[in-house]
Amino acid sequence: MMMMMAESMTTEMQTCMDACMECHKMCMETMTHCMSMSKGGKQMDMSMMSMMRDCAEMCMMCMNMMMGGSEFMGRTCMLCAEMCDRCAMVCEKMSDDHKMMECAAACRKCAEACKMMHMMPA
Repeated sequence: MMMMMAESMTTEMQTCMDACMECHKMCMETMTHCMSMSKGGKQMDMSMMSMMRDCAEMCMMCMNMMMGGSEFMGRTCMLCAEMCDRCAMVCEKMSDDHKMMECAAACRKCAEACKMMHMMPA
């Protein structure tokens, strides 16, 4: 599956890809968590759900760009960081929910890793 040679994969890239993968997983899990909660009569926040879905999609795209060594990788990482930060802010509003806070933490970690990638020379 890896298209790039291992030698050209920097530590920063590996860290960023791991963070993206974890963030993608957490967003998907948290969406499932929110859906199961809404069955209990709680109103599901659709804008929050779409934010998590967008964030998960962006993390996946970011990983693909890095694996392919795309010239758009830096800008993709920057957009991913922005979306992860926004998603974290939304999740943090639900501070009484453990799963939401886990998701927020994964988003924050991913945003930081993506910002580091953006600063790397291409």
